[in-house]
Amino acid sequence: MRISAPVLILSISLVAAPYALNAWQAAAPAPSRPGPEPHLSSIRQLTFDGENAEAYFSSDGRRLIFQSTHGGAGCDQIYTMNVDGSALTRVSNGKGRTTCSFFYPDGKHILYGSTFKGGDPCPPKPDFSRGYVWPVYDRYDIYRANPDGTGLEPLTTTPGYDAEATIAADGTIVFTSVRDGDMDIYSMNSDGSGVKRLTNRPGPDGGPFFSPDGSQIVFRGRALPPGKELDDYRMLLKESLWRPTSLEIYVMNRDGSNIRQVTSLQGANFAPYWFPDGKRIIFASNHQDPRGRDFELWAINVDGTSLERISNNPTFDGFPMFSPDGSKLVFASNRQSAHEGDTNVFIADWRP
Repeated sequence: MRISAPVLILSISLVAAPYALNAWQAAAPAPSRPGPEPHLSSIRQLTFDGENAEAYFSSDGRRLIFQSTHGGAGCDQIYTMNVDGSALTRVSNGKGRTTCSFFYPDGKHILYGSTFKGGDPCPPKPDFSRGYVWPVYDRYDIYRANPDGTGLEPLTTTPGYDAEATIAADGTIVFTSVRDGDMDIYSMNSDGSGVKRLTNRPGPDGGPFFSPDGSQIVFRGRALPPGKELDDYRMLLKESLWRPTSLEIYVMNRDGSNIRQVTSLQGANFAPYWFPDGKRIIFASNHQDPRGRDFELWAINVDGTSLERISNNPTFDGFPMFSPDGSKLVFASNRQSAHEGDTNVFIADWRP
């Protein structure tokens, strides 16, 4: 299946969702009527200003941390809020671009990626004279801070892109890096020590999350065989760029062994997250839209069986995460947008 330009734009939006979503919105078709969403009850919109995405729960289920252009910021900063949308607080330092934030399991720290060490301004957008390419900013490093944003300290200082960090219940961090010349998944201790490479295959592997018991990691990726596409991918990556490709969902053991492909849907399948029981995966995909513009939430068993559609709204739905007790689902969406291109955080009660 050939992937259209709008599909490609959103296939990598996990790196910096708002910019990708804006680009897609310009080409989006007129929305049709939404359909039934039986698993989602009492859907509430939590954000109403700017571009907002990648909201993740604290371990006690009371707080959310996410990236936003709230207040007219030129690029994403990190915010926290209560699960009802109250107590909105910026916790990043307001410099550079930030991405992919997460709470430590003990609630004593937060984690996020930022480019601020490379300069206070937002980093420049890529030149599209070479076609549609995505920036994999080599200024990104991963930082740890107190919950209010104070006490900021770097966990990575290696040249190249380090971001997309999430944490297991035991404090082990898993993240995406290009430090070895490819886009791969690594793990490290909660203080940044003990870095280990987990994937080692040509192609864009990233967006990892530990299973609830910490034994497995789910991620999005694509293994590229030798040929023109791989050559192009490697050439661009040396310039901190990525030409988006189709992606599938994979699972591996926490040490990187036994990689298994979960989806074979074609199109852009990304932003996977585990069900609380560790038996199923929820993710975003556009595989059912021939034009590749409608991204919905889907669920699938870890063995690749029993694919089920979760959302049914003719706009973008993505970045799903269950609350620790499984009673709620938070996600980002273009639904109910007041202005074209708005992306907001929503929360729903989950009906099994």
